[in-house]
Amino acid sequence: MVINPFVDVIGNVAVLDLLRGEIATPAQAYLFVGPSQIGKATIARRFAGALLGAGEEGLRRALGPGHPDLNAVEPSGRTSITVDQVRSVVLQASLAPLEADRKIFLFEEGSLMNDEAANALLKTLEEPTPTTVFVIVVDSEDDLPSTVASRCRSVVFGRVADEDVAAGLKALGIDEVQADRVAGIAGGRPGMAIALATQPEVSGFRQAWLDIPGEVTEHPGVGFRLAEKVIVATDPLLQTIRERHAADRDNWDDTSKVAKDRQERELKRAATTLHISGLEMLAGVYRDIAAAQLGAGVRNSDLTPTALMRVSPRVAMRNAERVLDTIEHLRANQRPGTAFANLFCALGVR
Repeated sequence: MVINPFVDVIGNVAVLDLLRGEIATPAQAYLFVGPSQIGKATIARRFAGALLGAGEEGLRRALGPGHPDLNAVEPSGRTSITVDQVRSVVLQASLAPLEADRKIFLFEEGSLMNDEAANALLKTLEEPTPTTVFVIVVDSEDDLPSTVASRCRSVVFGRVADEDVAAGLKALGIDEVQADRVAGIAGGRPGMAIALATQPEVSGFRQAWLDIPGEVTEHPGVGFRLAEKVIVATDPLLQTIRERHAADRDNWDDTSKVAKDRQERELKRAATTLHISGLEMLAGVYRDIAAAQLGAGVRNSDLTPTALMRVSPRVAMRNAERVLDTIEHLRANQRPGTAFANLFCALGVR
């Protein structure tokens, strides 16, 4: 029986159709590219399971730690996939599969592969073994040397429309009001939306960010207070991930340093993505302020007329740019508390 490996996956319909067509005769290497929390890693693992065959049982084993021909390559420590790890992969890639018709090497955090490690993989990508498939997940093709990226088939994932995210959550049994709230926060990221789906605190998180334009001043103390406020509003939304991590440790007895480092990286990525989502909502508020005063439509329909008149259109657009600049600061690993405090002080300047 033919199974659908992507059942319950939200959005990226064209990408999923493409991948279904690749299962019978896959390429030698794939590069899954797209924003964090978009669902790339989940889809990559499901794709790997489909490539390994054996129907639902093979897919189930691929989604867990139980298939001998699925090799998940994780960073050594908290920062990078090393050249020694890749040399080990190259050696394993020359061996025959143990059970399936092919072996899969899955780099779910391919962006953490350093240049030396990526270049060590290059010869294997140039002279592939017929029974080996590489699936590398990255945020951007620029995360890898161009010589490596060019030898992979790029599969580009985009953000998903809010209405499609909401519809996907409703299909999973999430209440309509909650689904719409979560979709508004997730910013087109189905992975984040699913993680937040049952969290009652999503409303408070959104409101904390929407209130910022009415609370900012030039005073540094206010900037730090508001920074603390949005960080505190973020923390409860990470609880689902913490609970899943605890369950993983209990069920798999997986308490090794590698596992702990993996969980810490996931939690940090989730927090950063939520911070970025909050900033995107804040930029959207300033966009709505300018739009309302210039006669265009607004996206945040619950903003009051007073909220839409807080600053002039010129100041609103300037502030939106400042917010977007702060997103880049976070991606460059600036501490969130400092980045937010500096931003909120700047937003208070009229």
